[in-house]
This record gives sequence, C-alpha cells and structure tokens, in this order.
Amino acid sequence: MNWPATLLNGRPQAHEDLQFQLRTRTAHELWLVIVDASASTRRHQALSDAKGLLAQLFDDAYRQRARLALLTASGSAPKWQVQGLKASSGLRVWLEALGAGGGTPLVAALAQAQQWLMQRKKRFPAEQQRMLVVTDGRLKELSGLSPLECPGLLIDIERGPIRLARARDLAAALNADYRHIDDM
Repeated sequence: MNWPATLLNGRPQAHEDLQFQLRTRTAHELWLVIVDASASTRRHQALSDAKGLLAQLFDDAYRQRARLALLTASGSAPKWQVQGLKASSGLRVWLEALGAGGGTPLVAALAQAQQWLMQRKKRFPAEQQRMLVVTDGRLKELSGLSPLECPGLLIDIERGPIRLARARDLAAALNADYRHIDDM
C-alpha cells in the first residue's frame, strides 16, 4: 500500500481510491564457485586459507541473497555440491569437511560449468552470473579452455618457495580477472 499517494488524493472512500506500490523485481545473481581441491592444494596450507575466503564469500552471498552453485574439482571427476540454490548455513558443514586429494580435473570442471551456465542462462535470461575459480593453477595442460561467458575472477592459492605461476595463464585463457590470495 502506498499511503502517501493514497492520502494525497483525500480520504479514500472506495477500493479504487487506494494507491498500491509497484513491486520491482531485480534480477537474481548467481555466483558459480569452482574449488580446486586436488592434492597439490594441501601444500603450505593453501586450501586452509582458501576455506577462510570461501566462508566469507558464503556469508556475503547469504547477505546479498545471491544464489550459489558450487563445483569441486578433485579426484578423477568434478562434483557438484550445490546448483543454483540460495546460500545457506549448510554450506559451512560442507566447507569444514572439505579436504584435498587426488588429481586436478579442473579443465573438466570448467567445461562442465560453462555448459551448465549456458543452460541456466536460457532458463533465467535476466540472471546475472559470476564465476569464481579458486585454484593453485597446477595443471598439466591448458588446452581446450574457452573464455568465460560471464564475469570471472580467478584466485590463485599457490604457496611455497617455488611457484609455477600457471594460475595467471589460466586466468588469461578464461578471460577472467586474476588475484593472489595474499592480496585479498
């Protein structure tokens, strides 16, 4: 009910005299988060530091009422944890249990994510999509990658005395912004 507009026209006598506020609906935001949880991310507490960053991200998504999609890349194949749901406190349980191990199916995860985002864009054309990739960049090969269809950010969690710095090349191949976790 828009009371000021209603009362400016005098005392309402009938239902037609009432003024209502139009509800505006802004497009939802979707944050797609891809977490590299391969064995190499265990070194120098890289994944532990990433968990702190992810906890803050989940809290921000909850406050901003953003939808989350969460894909982990570890072992032999990527695995969806959440697909387009509102952020909730249940993600903390998953985050605490997140461990690192196995190979790095990050290229497969990125391809799967791109396909999923295209399908979702057809269903929700007004949705604003963003992608966050958390990785140490330790991939054998960068072939077969296509640029992201949405704004993206790659956070490099590589730590240690010897850094290969492949995450910067990965960010360039994805056409995503690059940041090292130490700069955040």
